[in-house]
Amino acid sequence: MKILVCIKQVPSTTTVAVDEVTGVLKRDSTESKMNPYDLFALETAFRIKEDQGGSVTVLSMGPLQAKTALQEAINMGADAACLLTDRKFAGADVWATSYTLSQGIRKLDSFDLVICGKQTTDGDTAQVGAEVAEFLNWPHAANISRIESVTDKHIDVLVNMEHIIQKQRIQLPCLITVEKDIHTPRLPSYKRQLQTANQPLKVMTLKDFTDRDENHYGLNGSPTQVEKIFPPSHTTEKQVLTGSGEELADRLFELLTARKMI
Repeated sequence: MKILVCIKQVPSTTTVAVDEVTGVLKRDSTESKMNPYDLFALETAFRIKEDQGGSVTVLSMGPLQAKTALQEAINMGADAACLLTDRKFAGADVWATSYTLSQGIRKLDSFDLVICGKQTTDGDTAQVGAEVAEFLNWPHAANISRIESVTDKHIDVLVNMEHIIQKQRIQLPCLITVEKDIHTPRLPSYKRQLQTANQPLKVMTLKDFTDRDENHYGLNGSPTQVEKIFPPSHTTEKQVLTGSGEELADRLFELLTARKMI
């Protein structure tokens, strides 16, 4: 079975720089890590591979520094990795991001299963997985809490529908997004890191795609635009109150009322 996992490199700190013109994060100068939700997608793929055989490929879109996240996935057990990187991809919303990933998937290989994490910690939209499936014209399911069984024809899963758990059978090829804690992610292997130190990571740009229309990617291809984005302001202002319980309660009530918080 050929499995592909979409991963993303996200900021590992809440202190990030923002482009005042485009309103997007300046990722090149920000300390980053692999999106935590993607670790569960990777572990799910590895377990299916161990049970069914086949291969696991990881795919990411981002600047060249995203290679570190791909290398981490290789060290965890992925067989191959590919980075989609091009200045024309920058500033993409979920629509343009999903379309870019779908183009990369089509160009890479014919996969049986694509697995994504539930969402990313920098966007939290939880929309990209489903949109990629729509661009691929594949069946898909989100919020998978358990893989019941996998065959060469279909996959049986349990879907967390908030108030109920629904069992679904999805025909392959398909795309699924998995919940956190579906499995405990394994750690990268130092032995494997040494073995794969010289393994090349595939890089694709817009010129490698079938659709090379720049208006379908990045800011140009994004129907939604961020009007304004800014990091939250930090303050160290504090006030220490002393007195009896009744005095403190009265004073706290006065402060909250004055600030129109109650």
